[in-house]
Formats: sequence, C-alpha cells, structure tokens
Amino acid sequence: MLSAQVRRMLADGRASRFMNDFVGQWLQMRDLGSHEPDDRLFAAFDDTLRAAMVRETELFFESQVRHDRPIPELLEADYTFLNEQLARTSGVEDVYGSHFRRVAWNDDRRHGLLGHGSLLTVTSYANRTSVVLRGKWVLEALLGAPPPPAPANVPPLEESDAAQPTSLRERMEAHRRNPVCANCHRRMDPLGFALENFDAIGRWRDKDGGADIDAAIELSGATVDSPRAFRQALLREGDGEFVRTVTEKLLTYALGRGVMYYDAPAIRRMVRALEGGGYRWSSLVQQVVSSDPFRMQRIPDAGDGATVAAAGQHQESAP
Repeated sequence: MLSAQVRRMLADGRASRFMNDFVGQWLQMRDLGSHEPDDRLFAAFDDTLRAAMVRETELFFESQVRHDRPIPELLEADYTFLNEQLARTSGVEDVYGSHFRRVAWNDDRRHGLLGHGSLLTVTSYANRTSVVLRGKWVLEALLGAPPPPAPANVPPLEESDAAQPTSLRERMEAHRRNPVCANCHRRMDPLGFALENFDAIGRWRDKDGGADIDAAIELSGATVDSPRAFRQALLREGDGEFVRTVTEKLLTYALGRGVMYYDAPAIRRMVRALEGGGYRWSSLVQQVVSSDPFRMQRIPDAGDGATVAAAGQHQESAP
C-alpha cells in the first residue's frame, strides 16, 4: 500500500536530506549563509551561531515530519532543539555543550517556526529588523501570497531614520497613504510588526532604541497583541491558507517547478483529503506522490510526449 510505503520512507534515515533541502528552499533559510549581521551591534552572532540556527530549524522540521504531526503544529509546537550557544541567544538556561537536545519552551513566545532565530535573522537587515522583509516573508512562505515587486518609481522607505522624530509606525503609515504602495503594504506591514519583539538575530526584546515596542496589529478584523495570538490568527487566515501553502510548497519541491494555474484543481483535492487525514505529514506526502501533477510530470530531457503514468516510478526518490 502507498500509505505504508510513505511511512517507511519518512522513517528512513536517508529522508533527512530531502527534509533539510525542502525546508531550506521553502523557508528561504539558504539565504542565511550569505547574511552578515553587523558585528558591532550583534557581537553574539558568528558562523557557529549561524550554523546552529539552521540546525535548530532542520531538527524541528524533521521531528514534525518523522512523528507525523499535524501540519498546523509547525506554528504552534511548544518545543525546539537547542545547544548551549543557541540557548543563550534564545534566553534558555541550563543547556550546556554543543550537542543539540529537545527543549520545551517555558513560555509561549517562541512556539513554532516563528520563534526560530534562523527565520528572524534572514528576514532582517544587517543592522536592524525590517517589518517589510518579515511581512513579505510571512506572505510568501506561510500564506502563499507573495506581493508584486515594488514599482520602480517609488523611493524606498527608510524604516529606521534617527533624524526623523516620527515613530516607525507613523513612517510606515505615511508610506501606506501613497496609493501606489497601499495595496501591498496594507497587508504586508502588519505581519512584520507582529514580530518586532524579536531583534535582528532573533533575541527577544521589549524595547528598541529605548522606546517600548508596540507589536499589536489588526488582522482579519481582530486585535493581535502577542506571539500566540499572531500564530493563531495566521492559522485562521483565509480558508486554511497555511495548510494550502505548505501543500503547494511541497508539490513545487516534488515537481521541480512552480505550481501553475492548471495544478489548482489537484491542490484543492489534496487539501480536502488532508482534512480527512488529520493534516498529518504522511497524508500530505501520500497526496503529493499520488497526485496527477506528480504522476504525469514529464521526465527531464526524455523527449516530447514522455510522461510518467505510474507513481511507483517516482516513489523511491519522492519526498
């Protein structure tokens, strides 16, 4: 049975390579390798911490998949994997040595992926956070709604400008009053503001430059004023946008191409089937490898008309 094959595949140690590759692509963690926080402002950040941040997210994702957890738990899980250096950065005590171990959070600030230093760092500038970069990342990676490129005739907004007496929120609001910018930034900026309590290398903070941080936002008509409320709001957003986005991202990875308009019916069927399977990872992988786009994809360089009509020919290498 296909379901039994999928479970064996996910339990196989060799599946780690696919999991790490997929999560690096989906969450844009690959960009962390070239990201260099300002060492004058963030002396705690070095190459060892960079590698630890990546490893935390890889181990967390792998644990979710191998234990066949519900997909929404990616945003809500109350544990992570830390070594001593990363624990210090995350504000966790009594973790020693370079070995990673599973650690339960003692509060709900960092539950799930949104508390990971890897993602909070890669969505920041070298010297500060960016509500625009973080909001854009949430739209792209978690909600599957990437904003269009900024118009060429609009000057970039200085999110951080000590010469201006106005607050960051006031400057962003002025930016959104520009009708050319409003459509994208009206949805994007609040998503970034919700993560402002995390600094540019993912450390928790209550103040920025001596001023209290106001991370409260309005999302889908409700006030969101904590990391927990933000995670819950994202899971409620749209008609299961997060689960649909994860489905699309895994299908994209399996196909080696972006999803197209003609894939939409298959994706809708996959998401409906996931609901019946408790949104488990084994159910998602099974849906991907049995879907029409995967079964009927062209074999690269095999010539016109060459298709794969049987999923069994792909299952050994499928995620």
